[in-house]
Amino acid sequence: MFNSTSLLGVSAEIADPVIKSNVLYDWVFLVPATMAVSFLLILFFGKRMKYQGAEIGITAISLCFLFAIATSFSWIIDTQQVLNGDKGEKAAAVVVDDGGDKALTVLGAGETAAPLLPIVEEGEKARVTVNPVVQERVWLENGEVEFSVGTLVDGQSVMLLFVVTFISLLVHVFSTDYVAGDSRYTHYFAFLSLFTASMLFMVFSTNTLQLIVGWELVGVCSFALIGHWWEHKPNSDAALKAFLTNRVGDIGLLVGMIILFFGAGGTFDILEINSKAVAGEIDHNLLLIASCCLMAAVASKSGQFILHTWLPDAMAGPTPVSALIHAATMVVAGVYMIGRLYPVFWDGLTISGSTINLMALMGGITCVFGGALAFVQNDVKKVLAYSTVSQLGYMVLALGVGAFTAGFFHLFTHAFFKACLFLGAGSLSHANHHSFDMREMGGLRKIMPKTFATFTIGSLALAGAFPFAGFWSKDEILAGAGVWPGTGGNGTYYIPFWFGMLTAAMTAGYMARVMWLVFFGEYRGNHHPHENGNRITVPLIILAGMATVVGFLNLPKPFAEFFGLKDAALAFEHWVEPASVAHFPAIDHASPSLSLAIVATLLAGGAAAAVWMYYRRLYAIDPRATSYTDHWIDNNRLLKAGHTFLVEKYYLDHLYTHIIAGGTKGPLAKAAYWFNQNVLDGTVNTAGKSAAASGRFIYRFIDQGAIDGAVNASGLSASGTGQVLRGIQSGKIRQYATLMFGAAAVLAGVFIVVV
Repeated sequence: MFNSTSLLGVSAEIADPVIKSNVLYDWVFLVPATMAVSFLLILFFGKRMKYQGAEIGITAISLCFLFAIATSFSWIIDTQQVLNGDKGEKAAAVVVDDGGDKALTVLGAGETAAPLLPIVEEGEKARVTVNPVVQERVWLENGEVEFSVGTLVDGQSVMLLFVVTFISLLVHVFSTDYVAGDSRYTHYFAFLSLFTASMLFMVFSTNTLQLIVGWELVGVCSFALIGHWWEHKPNSDAALKAFLTNRVGDIGLLVGMIILFFGAGGTFDILEINSKAVAGEIDHNLLLIASCCLMAAVASKSGQFILHTWLPDAMAGPTPVSALIHAATMVVAGVYMIGRLYPVFWDGLTISGSTINLMALMGGITCVFGGALAFVQNDVKKVLAYSTVSQLGYMVLALGVGAFTAGFFHLFTHAFFKACLFLGAGSLSHANHHSFDMREMGGLRKIMPKTFATFTIGSLALAGAFPFAGFWSKDEILAGAGVWPGTGGNGTYYIPFWFGMLTAAMTAGYMARVMWLVFFGEYRGNHHPHENGNRITVPLIILAGMATVVGFLNLPKPFAEFFGLKDAALAFEHWVEPASVAHFPAIDHASPSLSLAIVATLLAGGAAAAVWMYYRRLYAIDPRATSYTDHWIDNNRLLKAGHTFLVEKYYLDHLYTHIIAGGTKGPLAKAAYWFNQNVLDGTVNTAGKSAAASGRFIYRFIDQGAIDGAVNASGLSASGTGQVLRGIQSGKIRQYATLMFGAAAVLAGVFIVVV
């Protein structure tokens, strides 16, 4: 199969190279299947085993992680070989400089650019395409529509496979200590397995129906895990809130997928939908409507403003669950769905060449509004939860401005440092009598040195400090907005860019607050904190190490050359970003900017320094204080109102709980009941009474009076006539003869008269 591309006015036919399938790609379905079997085994046999089923879950996820490592390396090697012209049916179009005249040269299969004339800048190369590996079977047929199930292996799915299994394995190990002795220990590990299986089932979906099933299974599992301690009303309320809020967005998911089904000519196949969107075979208005509907699903599942309110409340679940949900699985499902159907959004929202669109605006608002709420939280998990909302906004913003690789790279790096922070919060709680209140902490850096070191690395990575992972992904997103001089990109997104810059400063600010309140100053609690054991600290050390090094997987060329890692330049982009010309739009990649990186870092550093100075001055006044008692905010009505607005979380919970839900259960329910009793029931009762009165009238005057009267009269007449005739029928022959003679005489008289 060949696809046409053009460059510098020259067109060429470029073959779609095929990465040859192998046993890893063909059998990748075993990963979600293994975790699903683990769920069943733990559920039925866990309580009879020595470690109450935890050993089944850890064994299963360990095997899946090993499979994920092998699959990831296989994909990286195969991709590099295709890109280098060493494997697959490949033909690359390369622009060469022939004495100052640029021309398009097509390389045949197995050829490389080395023997040719010098290649010009990377941005002027035609893309080398790499198609995904698809394995699917027809499940059932309905008329001409086939419903299939299978696996789609490409850079996106392989990356999520590694992240999900890696984080899930560490969460399993961490949980053996954190939830030890819990009354539903077995139940907990069973649903960890099912949760992992559901997420991976969605990740490898080949069609939108399969994606929807995985999407909903993730929601069901999150309900069970968030409400693990359902005896406590806040926990069960949080689980219900997460479940119901996600159902609101799921309406958009279903409507959007239905539109795409009919818009693409009656197919659920993701690659076919994408290819038709790239080729312009789906009406733009349909793509626009479908994109807007799907963004509602993204808003609920990935915590975008204003459907983000469930996510902080989900902290009611066990902390390892928070790490799994908010770092690597459920909350990134919406971001992953955007990436999987990116051509739909690319055309539908007109991402290329724009200055604003729904996705970029939603992401930018979520960045700032989520980050602002993190400043006023006293619960360390709530701070991290609102930070997750903010960082998810960053990912959506990146995809909205066309920085696809930057968005997914941030998803990748965020999984490690945010999991490190959440498990670090669990370590703090475990050592402080299960308290997450930062006002009861302080001075823990000396008491819990391992937790302090790993939490510091996670905080620096989240704040975008050099050289940690968040620094590289954050700067790629800012450069991708196309606003900073010399960066390029797919548009000029000024508003999202400044949202992103402000968020970078806010992130550093609220994490500086967390670090001071938890680890510096004096200990303010009433307990005896201690460092935790290896089952808790070792996962933290591993995650902190990953948060330190994974940023180097996508080094921009100038930085790669500076560090002597030229071969590692943009590696993540080559491995993960879809390169199939048929299934993915042509995206312009922004150029890195050292000046932008310096400005963004200084801005974040300034915010962190300002917060740090605030708490140092407070500490000098009162070592045990966490805020000024006579605060300058309290003396300014406008600032106090703004602070209250943040503390009340923009009153969105009040809107949803008291006005919408309360109004539905209260005044609206009463009004509906009154309408039912007085209008509907009144109408029915009136109709019934009228019908009964009509029935009585008909029965009395028509049925009894007219109809029965007529019948009775005819009966009486017949009876009287019978009595008369009975008198004639006497049985005497003389009488009969007389009657016959008389009748004959009368008849003769009639004939005489008439004739």
